[in-house]
Amino acid sequence: MRIKMLELLSGAAEATGVAVVIDVFRACSVACYAFAGGAARILPVDSVEEALALRAEHPGYLLAGERNCIKPDGFDFGNSPSEVAAADLAGRTLVHATSAGTRGLVAAMGSADRVLTCSFANMAAVAAELLVTDPPTVSIVAMGKAGLTSAPEDRMCGMYLANLLQDVPNAFAVIPTFLRKTASAEIFFGDTAVVPEADFDLCLTLDAFDFYLEATREPDGRLTLVRRDAPKLPPVADAPSQV
Repeated sequence: MRIKMLELLSGAAEATGVAVVIDVFRACSVACYAFAGGAARILPVDSVEEALALRAEHPGYLLAGERNCIKPDGFDFGNSPSEVAAADLAGRTLVHATSAGTRGLVAAMGSADRVLTCSFANMAAVAAELLVTDPPTVSIVAMGKAGLTSAPEDRMCGMYLANLLQDVPNAFAVIPTFLRKTASAEIFFGDTAVVPEADFDLCLTLDAFDFYLEATREPDGRLTLVRRDAPKLPPVADAPSQV
């Protein structure tokens, strides 16, 4: 397995093999919480305008997303795992429009053979799928802030996944403490907060879910996220005893 480490929207557009799109704060985390809350499907879109047009066509659809971290007018939820987790999404279709994560999915679909999402919340499930299928190339794409500038949470998440795929030890316990002190976390805390503080911990709950998400095309060409159960990893053989 060859692992390519890419970043931003430009990296998503260059992804080959199996693309793994990472947006920890908060799109890829939100999608996990939405499916866990019973959402029937999630439609990632490139723009707020596309989301609103879909709702005009299908009044029963719910909209979640952000621009500059703020919920757009006419949306039901921000790009917030805590808002989504508290909602009744059973059987509903959620249209998701964000500055980095959903746009990265759209971009990667143009070049990659398969496209998955990843966050800390479903890290082990994503790693299990990749280890079992063992694709020749995995493109790990850290989407960063608005898909334009690097963000430490996405780069660390990408490296964490790469380490799992290469059997390199990880140390998750230090990651939330470190990230809390970065500029990325300013949206959650204190005078600079513009999103729910609870989102920080939800985005950094390791392996909260045992499923991975894959972006596919519906018969009409519409991009959709599908929830799939993580495969079982084969047992590790015991080391031969020394006599």
